[in-house]
Amino acid sequence: MIFYYIYLIFVIFSSLVIKKKGFLLNYTGDNHQSFSNSGNIPLTGGFFLIFPIVFFYLNDLIFVSFLSIIFLIGFFSDRKILVSPKKRFFFQVISILLFVIITDLRITSSRIDLFDLFLSNEVFAYFFTSFCLLILINGSNFIDGLNGLFISYSLIVLFVLGNLGLISNSILSGQFFYLILLLMLLLLLLNVFNVLMIGDSGAYLLAFFLGVIIINSHENNPNISPYFYISLIWYPCFENLFSIIRKLNIKFSPFNPDNKHLHQLVFFFIKKKLGLSTIFSNNFSSAVLIFLNFLVVYICSLNPISTIYQIKLIVSSIILYISGYFLLNKFYNSNFKLKK
Repeated sequence: MIFYYIYLIFVIFSSLVIKKKGFLLNYTGDNHQSFSNSGNIPLTGGFFLIFPIVFFYLNDLIFVSFLSIIFLIGFFSDRKILVSPKKRFFFQVISILLFVIITDLRITSSRIDLFDLFLSNEVFAYFFTSFCLLILINGSNFIDGLNGLFISYSLIVLFVLGNLGLISNSILSGQFFYLILLLMLLLLLLNVFNVLMIGDSGAYLLAFFLGVIIINSHENNPNISPYFYISLIWYPCFENLFSIIRKLNIKFSPFNPDNKHLHQLVFFFIKKKLGLSTIFSNNFSSAVLIFLNFLVVYICSLNPISTIYQIKLIVSSIILYISGYFLLNKFYNSNFKLKK
């Protein structure tokens, strides 16, 4: 335990030094990157996350290996070595599919008889599980455009799962659970104050880690509705799916980034209406979205067994998202030049 607290102190001081020295900076000037922050912030959050996670899972070489691979895909993206989104997606697909097959990680139930019949087929289950992990990973990276948004979201989800006793000690022990939450809280504070960002490496790593925990929880708790787990992560997943549909509709490649995600529209609205500085608009926009998603996650945690309850919540959340999106998009189009 004492070594972990020493590590937290190390994270603080090394973050400040790296920031001062200007190592591993993020800013390239891309429109999608600079819409809410034009400063050079070190992309070090992923490094601070992977070391304790790898150390804890040293006895599980398969999990450690694939965690490292997912992290490296993000790291090469951060360093502009793996620039092509298509190539990144290809490496993600191969890595996650191999991981799912090797570890026999499967989503086993949807509580829909016909679909469960498909899930009983091993090959289909592997591909569907891989698809869900890919949606979560890339959706999580999408929402990581505002300070603290994805880290906060992950904190909320992990805390709810732990509070309900739905995380097996075999995947995440009680002591390490609280230590990893403490580390994420520290990274959140450093992110809010622009000392660091988690980058693609941190977003990919954390989303993959979170996804494996959720699927493991689903497998070990058959009495819990599978839609409860969907409610937990509906936002990044729906953000990804909605973005794909939206871009295809305007004949824009789903692989190319743009400035029309929900969190970006919220940022534009708040900055225009309140006239705040970029950093305050960034943090305030993130806080608004975190609060709304906290409400969704809290409400879903009140009745995790009922499928009907969870489906109603998911549908309501999607309707709220779409309604808010089109209103904010209308405001954006009337006040800003469209940018791709």
